[in-house]
Amino acid sequence: MHEQPQNLYYDREHSLHELLKEFDRVRLEQVLQGLLGEGARLLDVDGTVLLGPAHTSGGAQRLSFRLDFEPIGYLEGARVEALPAAVACVEMLLGAAMRYLMASAVHMEAVQADFTELQEKNTALQASEARYKALAESLEIRVHEQVETIERAQRQLYQAEKLASVGQLAAGVAHEINNPLGFVKSNLNSANAYLTSLQRLGELARGQQGEWQGERLVAAWEDEQMDALLEDFPVLLNESIEGIERVAKIVAALKDFSSIDRAGESCIDLNALLDSTCRMAASEFGSRVQLVTDYGALPKLSCHPGRLAQVFMNLLLNAVQAIPGDGAVRIETRSDGTDIEVRIGDTGRGMSEAVLARVFDPFFTTHDVGAGTGLGLTVARDVVRAHGGRIAVDSQPGVGTTFTITIPVSSHG
Repeated sequence: MHEQPQNLYYDREHSLHELLKEFDRVRLEQVLQGLLGEGARLLDVDGTVLLGPAHTSGGAQRLSFRLDFEPIGYLEGARVEALPAAVACVEMLLGAAMRYLMASAVHMEAVQADFTELQEKNTALQASEARYKALAESLEIRVHEQVETIERAQRQLYQAEKLASVGQLAAGVAHEINNPLGFVKSNLNSANAYLTSLQRLGELARGQQGEWQGERLVAAWEDEQMDALLEDFPVLLNESIEGIERVAKIVAALKDFSSIDRAGESCIDLNALLDSTCRMAASEFGSRVQLVTDYGALPKLSCHPGRLAQVFMNLLLNAVQAIPGDGAVRIETRSDGTDIEVRIGDTGRGMSEAVLARVFDPFFTTHDVGAGTGLGLTVARDVVRAHGGRIAVDSQPGVGTTFTITIPVSSHG
């Protein structure tokens, strides 16, 4: 509510001079002279002439006129009989002028009040706009901070799951490396023994002279079992070379997987990425799980190879763990030119409807405590979504599980 201004214009008294400003003074003077004669005059209560000649004419009479019951002025004229009618006319005119002035004042006061109210509202709106602008800027900063927090948490989540996968692979990879290193070491020990035999035979050959030399060398040859040594030595070398090659392949796979993880976004052959990931996970398959691949022709995919490799690794490890005995893991890739589809299926125990409903929930796992983080499939889903794709799962208890990943060819990881 706004306080009404004091001493409103329409509440004060109006002077005769102010009221006459609302009329055509020349025209009004002509009318009065027509009614009261040539010497007609209009004076205020103080006797000041407002209309008509400065001096009165002989025989003129004066009659007061009122406004709101108060004398406000006089009419003066020679036609005395017309004075009452002229006064009545002037009072009517002045009353109309006063009402007009009052109406104008009311209107102006209302306009002024509205204008003042609008100014106040405008000031309030500007203040509100400033507050909203400051709030928006604050919210933008907070949203940016929250996005950074979420991205940091996602990176930590990805790193945690990656470390879990690497830890799970470490024992298998170590076993795969230790096996060939073990028989290479054994073969080298045998080779060292063979070399000792050869050295003894060489010393005997250098120290013998005369007719008995040949017989003694033959006897020494048989004693050292040189025929068997020469037969076994190539086999020993070939086994050692094969073992070293196996170690070299494992190291190459580790190197490839490490370089993939360090890479940012790049354009890759997804089949080659799957092959590299399978080599890394080979130790988990062992002899009980058969890996079957059916790769189709795929266009190059712009993506984050390290993160997709983590997705495939998680699915492969889950597939192997889902097979209690002998079984198979099958990988299929297809493309229609628009999307690339990767299917990773197993012949394991499968999942119930209740487990399927929660399979992508963070920290949900069907493994024993300490056997898994419960983040593998959550990370897989988030990475696939980040590439603009989707992941679906189909499972039947006792039959197996298949995960289907669909990624648009135009994806940017």
